[in-house]
Amino acid sequence: MKRLNLFLGAAALFAVVMTDLPVNAQENGNRDQYGNVVRGPYETNRFGDNWFLGAGGGVNILLNEDSKVSIGPNVDAGVGKWFTPAVGMRVGYSGFSSRIWRDEPTALGAVRDNDQNLYLQKLGYMYVHGDFLWNMSNALGGYKETRFWNFIPYLHAGYFRTYGLDGSDFANNEISGGAGLLHNLRLSNRLDLIIDMKAIVVNGRVCAGEGLAILPSVTMGLAVDLGWPSFVRTSSVVEAVEASGLVQIEALEAAVVALEIANDALAGENEQLSAMNDNLNKEVAALKQHPKCDASDFFKGMTPAAVYFDIGKAVLDEKQLCNLDFLAKNIIAKADRNAKIVMTVMGSADSNTGSKGRNKALSEARGKYVFDILTCKYGIEKSRLTVKSEVVKAMDNPELSRAVMISF
Repeated sequence: MKRLNLFLGAAALFAVVMTDLPVNAQENGNRDQYGNVVRGPYETNRFGDNWFLGAGGGVNILLNEDSKVSIGPNVDAGVGKWFTPAVGMRVGYSGFSSRIWRDEPTALGAVRDNDQNLYLQKLGYMYVHGDFLWNMSNALGGYKETRFWNFIPYLHAGYFRTYGLDGSDFANNEISGGAGLLHNLRLSNRLDLIIDMKAIVVNGRVCAGEGLAILPSVTMGLAVDLGWPSFVRTSSVVEAVEASGLVQIEALEAAVVALEIANDALAGENEQLSAMNDNLNKEVAALKQHPKCDASDFFKGMTPAAVYFDIGKAVLDEKQLCNLDFLAKNIIAKADRNAKIVMTVMGSADSNTGSKGRNKALSEARGKYVFDILTCKYGIEKSRLTVKSEVVKAMDNPELSRAVMISF
């Protein structure tokens, strides 16, 4: 245990000395006008920001009662996220192999080494753990994105598994924990050199021993920052907003002056428009004194409207029904209620289009069809409608001889 205490004491002394140095020496860009360190508050980062992914390799030593230590290889890997400049979490993996010397043989080693006069115990291990990270440099010295060296103490806990090597029949699982110190050395905006020093405390059963076993390790590797890799101080945002506000105020004051000039110009235009409006009102009043016009007055001066039938048909197609609908709603319905309406049914005298009797019956059916639509569908009084027949000779355009002409 003396060796363990010496190791932990040296690590603590190194951390205190090295932490005090950068906290006081590296701060030259995160102080206010009075020289005081600025520590926040900071904007809450998004879920995808401030993630990091790291891996490295190094050595470990296993400390247990009545055993002599031996150095073994070690690897570390992990992924984590910083929630604030000082607080973060990490999920990691540590493992490889470890070695110790004992006076007595165990399942981890039963062959005596004559040079050492001891039994070499070899075991492999894996440690899956979660870490609570505290960035001491940012917490005490204030956040600085370009700081070269950050010191990050952390606590860890997780699942520890050991197994025998070289065919030895041994395995054990334990819950373990401990503490560590992570050194982040900034190489670029997204790349850091990391030195991870930690100690794992676990039951001695994992190495076929008794009491507690402590596994200190040191690894070195690289970490890559993912997402947005920095933080924004809230006060900086406020200052930026205030500065932006001053610029906007100046712009608004200039806009007010421009609006006053434009308003004067609009006042002159308004006087002109007011005079024009008075003239228009006088013209409207003069027009109101004239007698009202009847829609039929316009229709009387026009060529009679017509709807056309297909050859041999006594009903209108959809297009002609639309024409009749417009005529009924917009002309006949708005005409003088006493105005007489004449429907002239055109019939052909050309025997090529049918016999005389057939043409006569077809003409009468077409007249009655239009008569019924106007009276039944549009409510035009029957007394206003007069149906006439007119026989025409063959025309170049036969469609003109299959029509019902409507006039006043």
